[in-house]
Amino acid sequence: MSSLADALETSKALIGTEVGVSNWITVDQKMIDDFAKTTHDEQWIHVDPERAAKETPFGGAIAHGFLTLSLASRFAYDCFAMMPGQVMGINYGMNKLRFLMPVKAGSRLRGRFTLQDVKARDATSMLRTNALTIEIEGEETPALIAEWLGLAIFKD
Repeated sequence: MSSLADALETSKALIGTEVGVSNWITVDQKMIDDFAKTTHDEQWIHVDPERAAKETPFGGAIAHGFLTLSLASRFAYDCFAMMPGQVMGINYGMNKLRFLMPVKAGSRLRGRFTLQDVKARDATSMLRTNALTIEIEGEETPALIAEWLGLAIFKD
């Protein structure tokens, strides 16, 4: 059996189960400011904590939704090792994405992954669909939920 076939068989048995929970990451004001500069999105609700405390219901600055989403890659590194014969993993996009709760500066986040589907895409790749939930420590409502697609590429 090929590495891809083995990975498919192993992965199919995990459909519907939580396959990973990442470490916590603190989203501090410096991270928010750096992201704002990188993306040229320097809206005051992100980069002016004093004004955000006075003029928003959030009590201070909040992270960009796309900053929160961008941490998904870090969370995936915590949760997924390369499978035997796999040479790389590629982000294939999102089917669904919802930002449910603002992330206040100083919050800690982590990712939870539940495997929803897996199938061979071609002779050397497997498409995995994971439900991703990015949790905010101490909050019942997550920061975001998404359906994330990833390609696992195997050697010939």
